[in-house]
Amino acid sequence: MVFMSEQEDKSLNKKAAAYSVSQIVNTAAFQTFSLLVFAFYFAVVGLNIILISIAFLIWSIWNSINDPLLGYFSDRTHTRWGRRYPYIMVSIIPLAIISILLFTPPISMGITDEMTNFIYFLIIIILFELFFTMFDLNLISLFPELFITDEERAKANAIRLSFYMVGLIFAMILPAFFIPDFSNPKYLREFQIFGIFNAIIIVLFGILFLKLSPKERPEFQDEYKNVPSFFVSLKTCVNNKAFRWYIPAEVGLWYTIGLLTTLIVFYGKFVLGIGEGETIYIGLLMLLTFIAMAISINFVWKPMVRRFGTRKTFLISALVLILTLAPLMFIQDIWQAIPVFILLGIGLGGPSFLNDLFIAEVIDEDEVNTKTRSEASYYGVKMFFLRLSTVFVFLTIALVFTNVGWTVYEPEKVTPTVIFGLRTLMVIFPVIALGIAFITIRNYPLHGERLKRVKEELQKIHEEKKSRT
Repeated sequence: MVFMSEQEDKSLNKKAAAYSVSQIVNTAAFQTFSLLVFAFYFAVVGLNIILISIAFLIWSIWNSINDPLLGYFSDRTHTRWGRRYPYIMVSIIPLAIISILLFTPPISMGITDEMTNFIYFLIIIILFELFFTMFDLNLISLFPELFITDEERAKANAIRLSFYMVGLIFAMILPAFFIPDFSNPKYLREFQIFGIFNAIIIVLFGILFLKLSPKERPEFQDEYKNVPSFFVSLKTCVNNKAFRWYIPAEVGLWYTIGLLTTLIVFYGKFVLGIGEGETIYIGLLMLLTFIAMAISINFVWKPMVRRFGTRKTFLISALVLILTLAPLMFIQDIWQAIPVFILLGIGLGGPSFLNDLFIAEVIDEDEVNTKTRSEASYYGVKMFFLRLSTVFVFLTIALVFTNVGWTVYEPEKVTPTVIFGLRTLMVIFPVIALGIAFITIRNYPLHGERLKRVKEELQKIHEEKKSRT
């Protein structure tokens, strides 16, 4: 490994911090969506769990077109601002507006017809996905372009996750200051006020990112010329062996995170006994989880990656996460939950930190084989599969809620069977998903000598491109 000078290290930290401002936008938009949208439309708007699941199934079909196409167009774009920045610029304002519209369904205007509210819900989540993908896909496509070596990526990833924590404060803690109970219909107006506040955060930090962020590397400015056709790009991604083994693990992780964030409102209220006016505790649990995650990344998982590599570290972290999930099956109140969620954060830290390192390795090997970087194409296909994890989340919730007799939100009908169902959703199903992830990453081929050869070839390719610019 080549170590950086102090000046190079400071320069990298500055560049990584400028890039990482975007994580506040990303987290404010997506984590708010993950934490509140299900509770809002199930408990406040009153949609049946089956209708919510149907909406997300249609949403996933839309994603099968939206995500890969946006990735393909991004790779083919050529402007004086680069390939990625135009899409990021265009997406920020619509994303902010939709963050308000998420909490302004027809029922807020006195239209109580369930089908009307269902259609609105379907349209708004599709629009959210369009503009969030436009922002997020191009943002994460910048990461392996701006930070080339393993050392740069590890350092930048750690800094990015620190900014991610700031975004989580907005997403997890601030809603509780606006909304006393996330599952009470009488607080619909408070949801809308928070939506406006969240939109302001997205716009302010979006503009700050565009002003501060480092520009795309000049050696990649002509990459758009070599990008193959859409269907060839799609086929290349799917046929990549390392990509195929990595994707099930990524889906398993996001399925786990999806279940935890979607159900924490109901788990907190009915399992842990968090009452009205105490929603700050739900945000606190999530915040403690992510703080523990960030600390563990810097002091546990990052050093482990340097020593053992991405593949072996993931296998260890998946087992740790399974062990830290288990206590959620038994805890009874908020005081028992606090240490459990801190341990859970340590478990989540490893797989979360490794996500972008895995996909960066896949893209590096693809560049060695094709002499072209196609980040957005890979991220577009990746995001399609990740959105499938959301479908699996809601199909699982629908399956369990239907079997325990809770298809419509009725808090007075929460029985021990419903509580057991909530515990099962938080533990048993995630453990199964993580078990599958463990098996697939054992077969991930990019490690050891093969990965070393890829890095050596990649360095030669980049030196040649620099010499031509």
